[in-house]
Amino acid sequence: MALATVSAAGQPSVRMVLLKSVDEKGFVFFTNYESRKAGELKAKRRAGLVFYWRELNRQVRVTGRVAKVSSDDSDQYFHSRPIGSRLAAITSKQSTVLASRAELDSAYAATVHRYSQENPARPTHWGGFCVQPDEIEFWQQGHHRLHDRIRYRRRGNVWIIERLSP
Repeated sequence: MALATVSAAGQPSVRMVLLKSVDEKGFVFFTNYESRKAGELKAKRRAGLVFYWRELNRQVRVTGRVAKVSSDDSDQYFHSRPIGSRLAAITSKQSTVLASRAELDSAYAATVHRYSQENPARPTHWGGFCVQPDEIEFWQQGHHRLHDRIRYRRRGNVWIIERLSP
């Protein structure tokens, strides 16, 4: 999914992230809590998501509030990942400038060596966020650009359903 955030200066930023789960609480993904995206999420507590299926001519847009998932949920997902992905999460100082690719490869090799005989714990700088939707819009391409757009807006515990003009 595409995840949109905004900096303190109002600069938007969009990147692809992996949706790991969705339930009545919202849409969950995991990342480095020290990354640019995490900093923006913690500061603004709002995000946008887009799911796009070109072959189906459909998309879903989501906007909402953001909250960290529990440490237990982050631990559970972290330990379900392949060992290489866990070691990469430990190694990466996501969004920081590297002098070279060799610097990253060297740091990863050192992490692999350090944890060669043990199962690493989830680092405290890594975990999940949940986007709790306030608005969800379903879009389907229409003939002559007369697209179908259906928006769900949350008002308290009630969802208002509206058809939007293309």
